[in-house]
Amino acid sequence: MGNLFEFRVNKTDSPYWAFAIHDSHQIDERLIPYLQLNEQIRFREEDPHTGCMAELPMNQLLVSTSRFQLDINRKIEDAIYLHPDQAWGLTVWKDLPEEMIRALQSVHTDTYMQIDALIEETICKYGFFMIWDLHSYNSKRASPDEVLNTAENPQINLGTFYNHPEWRHVIDQFIQSVSTQKFRDMPIDIRENVKFKGGYLAQHILAKYGDKGCVLSIEFRKDFMDEWTGVPYMPLIQSYKRLLLHVLTDFKTDPIYAAG
Repeated sequence: MGNLFEFRVNKTDSPYWAFAIHDSHQIDERLIPYLQLNEQIRFREEDPHTGCMAELPMNQLLVSTSRFQLDINRKIEDAIYLHPDQAWGLTVWKDLPEEMIRALQSVHTDTYMQIDALIEETICKYGFFMIWDLHSYNSKRASPDEVLNTAENPQINLGTFYNHPEWRHVIDQFIQSVSTQKFRDMPIDIRENVKFKGGYLAQHILAKYGDKGCVLSIEFRKDFMDEWTGVPYMPLIQSYKRLLLHVLTDFKTDPIYAAG
């Protein structure tokens, strides 16, 4: 059936990885006849511009296929949104052929094998790995005019729940580095595991390799765009990218870089 899931890998000399697995909006043309959602609705639940933020001086894994086609941050039985309770109450597909479902599930398995190989290669070369798993989330679910509840919606939600305890110092270092910076001339509100704890890909990697590295699932509140219209605020996207570059610089000048 051909390649139903596309991603690209950019390698550099680093034990660090930037993942942007929900950035894309692309749906295979063979699946379009069965798709029930328009582009605007899909775009709202994707993580646009995280691919731009992931363009950092480290290894990169950038997915080119929409999560609405195949979500590799879900376990295989939930990776294709066949029921509304898997997709924020949305009906995504109508009469999707069983043949296509099986093909997508096969791609899910194969993709995990490829990612495992990349992590094993990194461990073999450096002795450890670190993944920055970049995402974004909607904070105005009710309407565009909803008043932002900052108590329940941190500016950055850091998903760390599934990491092994020995990587606590890495998590603290990341939070400390972010906390020394500002966004729109204001202190940055970064908190752990408030909105999300980390997805299935993080769980899988840490279950297999968690003694050799950590996964930080970095969820940006969609302040960098209008989450209802999709209009991006490019200066703010670049500000978040600079924030991550600052953190990376702090890590490289700290003994933590040789952790593991």
